[in-house]
Amino acid sequence: MLNIRNSAKAIILESNNILLTKNEDLEGYFYLFPGGGQEHEETLTDAIKRECVEEIGQVITVLELLHVREYIGKNHERAEFDSGFHQVDFFFYCQLEETFDSGAVPINPDSHQVGVEWISLEELENLRVYPKEICKHILARNSGGKTKVYVGDVN
Repeated sequence: MLNIRNSAKAIILESNNILLTKNEDLEGYFYLFPGGGQEHEETLTDAIKRECVEEIGQVITVLELLHVREYIGKNHERAEFDSGFHQVDFFFYCQLEETFDSGAVPINPDSHQVGVEWISLEELENLRVYPKEICKHILARNSGGKTKVYVGDVN
């Protein structure tokens, strides 16, 4: 039996921009929400605070749970690599505790991470962002539309 991994992700918005990690693979650049895996005996909010210091070099305040997303690898485009992977992501609305420091150095970035960038919300749908489905909900919420908390098994 395989384990299900919990992950806490930050949605950090400021002036119609969102803060994402910039990553690179053989297909080019892609963007991820800051955050990562919950460790044993760690709350989701503690996990996201730790992960944001590790990946974006910034201290955050966790405000509200916005979305829950599952990723069951066998159901998506990278099934040949992720067929045994099952993760539940908890997306929290967060704020930076201090003004963003573009010179801050992440203390433990992901291996494919090459930077941290503010991305315009208008540009979000045109970029390779994972999970893409969450972007639709962020844009809908930002424009006063309805969104779901549980968005299902999406990428």
